[in-house]
Amino acid sequence: MPRTIAEKILGAHAGRDVSAGDIVVAAVDFTMGQDGTSMMIIDELERLGAERVFDRERFAMVIDHSAPSPVAGTSRIHAKMRAAADKYGSLLYDIGEGICHQIVPEHGHVLPGDLVVGADSHTCTYGALNAAATGVGSTDLAAAAYTGKLWFKAPESMRIICRGALPNGSYSKDLALHLVGDIGADGATYRSVEFAGEAIAALSVDARFTICNMAVEMGAKFGIMEADEKMLKWIEGRAAGAHAGPARPTAPDAGARYVEVREYDVSRLGPQVAKPHTVDNVVPVEEVAGAAIQQGVIGTCTNGRVEDFEAAAKILAGRRVDRHTRLICVPASKAVLIEVIERGIHRALLDAGAVFVTPGCGPCVGTHDGIPGDYENVVSTANRNFLGRMGNPEGVNIYLASPATVAASVIEGRIADPRKYLARG
Repeated sequence: MPRTIAEKILGAHAGRDVSAGDIVVAAVDFTMGQDGTSMMIIDELERLGAERVFDRERFAMVIDHSAPSPVAGTSRIHAKMRAAADKYGSLLYDIGEGICHQIVPEHGHVLPGDLVVGADSHTCTYGALNAAATGVGSTDLAAAAYTGKLWFKAPESMRIICRGALPNGSYSKDLALHLVGDIGADGATYRSVEFAGEAIAALSVDARFTICNMAVEMGAKFGIMEADEKMLKWIEGRAAGAHAGPARPTAPDAGARYVEVREYDVSRLGPQVAKPHTVDNVVPVEEVAGAAIQQGVIGTCTNGRVEDFEAAAKILAGRRVDRHTRLICVPASKAVLIEVIERGIHRALLDAGAVFVTPGCGPCVGTHDGIPGDYENVVSTANRNFLGRMGNPEGVNIYLASPATVAASVIEGRIADPRKYLARG
């Protein structure tokens, strides 16, 4: 029987043929928790009486959501994570290393054909590397870290085919927002979404992470892309530790069954913006241009990579952030920050009036580093914009957009179309 990517990966890890709807127990290749979820993971491991994890090279904890710690209570959580990493001999990425969803692939912990679980909903990001990756609860993550296995219900699959080429001024974030807006926040609930087409193939690997990162925003269990030479080259030399086995690129079989297939021509897709307070409330930038903002954010696990800061720097070079507006830049990892500095990208941003904060989640989750004031408007490259997301529920409106749109907007102090700045050079 022809099978989808998700069915084939789950089948390979369960040791039998798998079809959508089957419940299986499958071996996992990597497990991860962050500082918002690892306390419960550790508590559950202790409840299980665990003296070890299934493989110390395949379980990582990442301190990224509140890094460095803003309050004493969080410092206690971080201390407990460090102690647990010592106890189990597992991987720990401490403050300043960056966001889990950048660090895990960056350090070679995910390969094509892998099955990965993380105690964070945006674990689906790793699907850009042809892996079946999904977020789970802390209790399930503890079970997987202890036994090396977890149960799954094989999801139905849908295929999204993106034709054409993105025009100047539009980026992977615009495509991601457009897809979420069209499919809806629950339009792919518990489905595995396969992204394909020449528009996807043309994207850099970093840009592909942006697309798969937002698969969960349409309700998806997995967001997966096929392997190609570009992606395999990105992985070269990154495979880490005990997980340095061969890549297992996985493609769907001809005739695989999809519950839905959608095709999009992206050749005329302009910049997109998600309006408050839902991610699928998406409109072309023209419909919200002129809305006043007080803060811009470039970063997060969706758009905190080198090419994101480069896109913003091209617009901000020789210009200034509006004096009533702030721009916060949050590199997704220390490696990203170093490259941004080495390539001089940071100078255009700093000279324009931006500030850089510690690599990590920063203002996205609202624990520190840029919590907006009451009744302020923010334009951000993050993946969620519900009320209170950034730490202040008092009338804060969050608009989601590409790094280029954020850069154009902070120049004017109101949401702006980036294409006019790119046209000027």
